[in-house]
Amino acid sequence: MNTRWLFAASLLMLANTGAAIADRDNDRGLGQACRGLPNHATLKAALDDAVSVEESGLNLHMWATVVNRDGVVCAVAFSGTNRGAQWPASRVISAQKANTANSLSLDSSSDSAGSGKSNGLALSTANLYSAVQPGGSLFGLQESNPVETDVAYGGNSSLNGTPKDPMVGSKIGGINVFGGGLGLYSVGKTLVGGVGLSGDTSCADHNIAWRVRHNLGLDHIVGVGGVSGDSQRPDNIIYDIAPNPNGGAGVSAKGFGHPTCLNTDLSTADLPAGQP
Repeated sequence: MNTRWLFAASLLMLANTGAAIADRDNDRGLGQACRGLPNHATLKAALDDAVSVEESGLNLHMWATVVNRDGVVCAVAFSGTNRGAQWPASRVISAQKANTANSLSLDSSSDSAGSGKSNGLALSTANLYSAVQPGGSLFGLQESNPVETDVAYGGNSSLNGTPKDPMVGSKIGGINVFGGGLGLYSVGKTLVGGVGLSGDTSCADHNIAWRVRHNLGLDHIVGVGGVSGDSQRPDNIIYDIAPNPNGGAGVSAKGFGHPTCLNTDLSTADLPAGQP
């Protein structure tokens, strides 16, 4: 009797352990959580192409991160020969940017009930710079939703930027308020996550992120609401900051402007328009 009881107890313990592992896997974004989003190889190819085309900024190598709609990191990649060819800090910054754009954007299905209130909102991290300055409409936003430091800095660093990057499968958190983060929109203008780029000037980060998103085919943003005033590029960076006569930060005419950077390309003509 005791032997049979111990055997049954062992089976129960194994079943519970299996369930716990499955739950943990789901919590870490494994399985179905990243379905439809780029894997490491796809992100890496899109990043390498975008870096080779964009010539503004300092022409440095980059980090890129993709998160899903729940903020789970799905892929992390870098351009260059190895993970030392970029600013090490930019790995986590890119993840912050992806999380920010995803968590502060909406898809066009937000009006599915016919309320007439919204056609969605595509908001880039570049659109947040002026709004979070003292006196801005979103002042203090950058202090909310802190980065999960165990996710950001845990694991084996030699795996950073590989398919087994320690951030993959976990929620990174974080709010970033300068250029480089964009929402990812699939067919139907549905928000499916975010992409973040870091490693150059914040203006170049935005442009490279724009090209990466286009390369991934996840820029179905035409008709989604935004603050840029450009229906083809609703979440594009806005350069409308004028000097403040009273000193301090410059004043953005729209309230969502971003400063220019070293070697900033002020033209948006060479950035791909969004897909319909």
